[in-house]
Amino acid sequence: MLSLIFSCINDISKINNEKVLIKKALDIHNRVLTLDTHADTPIRMIQPDFDLSERHDPYETGSKLDYPRMIEGGLDAVFFAAFVAQDIRDDDGHNRAKNLCLQMIDSVITSTKRNSDIVGLALNPEDAYSLEKEGKRAIYIGIENGYPIGNDLSNISLYYKKGVRYITLVHSSNNDLADSSTDSNGPEHEGLSDFGNEVVQEMNRLGIMVDVSHGSDSLFYETIKLSKAPIIASHSNARKVTNHERNMTDEMLKLMAKNGGVVQLTMLSNYLREVPPNIKKDSAIAALRSSMKPVAEMTEEEQKEARESIKKLNDKFPAPLANVKNVVDHIDHIVNVAGIDHVGIGCDFDGGGGIEGVFDASEIMNITIELVRRGYSEDQIEKIWGGNLIRVFKEVQAIAKKIQTEEV
Repeated sequence: MLSLIFSCINDISKINNEKVLIKKALDIHNRVLTLDTHADTPIRMIQPDFDLSERHDPYETGSKLDYPRMIEGGLDAVFFAAFVAQDIRDDDGHNRAKNLCLQMIDSVITSTKRNSDIVGLALNPEDAYSLEKEGKRAIYIGIENGYPIGNDLSNISLYYKKGVRYITLVHSSNNDLADSSTDSNGPEHEGLSDFGNEVVQEMNRLGIMVDVSHGSDSLFYETIKLSKAPIIASHSNARKVTNHERNMTDEMLKLMAKNGGVVQLTMLSNYLREVPPNIKKDSAIAALRSSMKPVAEMTEEEQKEARESIKKLNDKFPAPLANVKNVVDHIDHIVNVAGIDHVGIGCDFDGGGGIEGVFDASEIMNITIELVRRGYSEDQIEKIWGGNLIRVFKEVQAIAKKIQTEEV
């Protein structure tokens, strides 16, 4: 009987301790600036029936972020990435990419104007804090994939004037700037092309953060050597924890620390944990691949059809989602290798991001709860949730002013 009583007392004590921990975490979450560096939401915003001021059900619509859920989750600031998928690399393709990119950027600007009572367009690091004091969410703009730059360096200045403050150099396929980490045809430029070098230098001059997420290892090493300003990885994880080519090796993490840059953790399950074995899925994909030509012999249309077929199989045999513990495992590792000043959060909502416990923007406080559970202090959490990225942002702008002054 006594053992049962003591067991009940112990259970009650654990429940009370958990409640105290959660309250502490939520208080910290409300005090610090929370900034997510990557959401592909603009691709939804150009749809005529999508309104970011309305709350959407992620299970019914697939939407992971809107203004009501930013408020629910305590997300103070976000970079909306104008994502343009890689396509044909000729004048027509580049023009289409540019027009689509500008359409998405304009949709973000229009949305901030229509909802100026709750959000504001942010252009500088300080804007996140000033808007927070006004009770508003800060909306920054980035571009994912340098494809909309085409072969015209002046486009970068155009995008900067429109409000773009970071550009991801490449996406899942090589472009005219750089090599991707996941192009099935392998590297084309051995990192950056000559034009890619010019793009990085122009971004430094203007004060646009250089983003190496999705880039090949060679791209990373060339960019970090070339850039006069700290660089970012807007949505990448640690390869030592999860062996995926999209993640960063320990050597890269150490160089990011030396460079003064920051790696923003992303909420894509396959980048957070090893994919559990699935014999049926593996067999189906193997059978599909055995019926295909080698990728090098495929036309672009055949490659597209192959990707769609594989996607259908992935949808048919979904892997279990990663969880918040997986996220903080990566944070722990990056902190141990690179230091607390070089890690942040870039969820990739509306671009594949969404895990158990952080399925959409309304649940981001669960990251803070797990950080508190692991012993992170409020100062450390403030750095992870926004302080580190803001520091890099300020340094990028300061170096741009110095470059521009030297030109005069």
